Amino acid sequence: MTRVHDLNLYRQYFDLVAAGTKTIEVRVKYPHLADLAAGDTICFRVKGTDDACEVRVERVTEYPDFETLLDSEGPADVNPTVTRDQQLANIRAIYGPEKESLGALAIRIARLV
Repeated sequence: MTRVHDLNLYRQYFDLVAAGTKTIEVRVKYPHLADLAAGDTICFRVKGTDDACEVRVERVTEYPDFETLLDSEGPADVNPTVTRDQQLANIRAIYGPEKESLGALAIRIARLV
């Protein structure tokens, strides 16, 4: 049975996922994401709107921090519109050091039609 996870996404990232150009979603390794696995579905939503986009999880890879994640996965798959250093700054603006210390997840996704 396919599990469905509902996750919020900022508009700028939602638009990249919906367009199919963002194929790696970055998350902190929160307990509620511990069971996220290949084959699951994520329904991304923009908070406060009816916008939704479903993707299939192709793989989940854990990293010790965001820098290692970006260097291993390649920043173009995370956000093709900005540089690696800008991405790192953006991710760290969303997740502070105490969150990053939990570990970072690279979630390879594919848009469901």
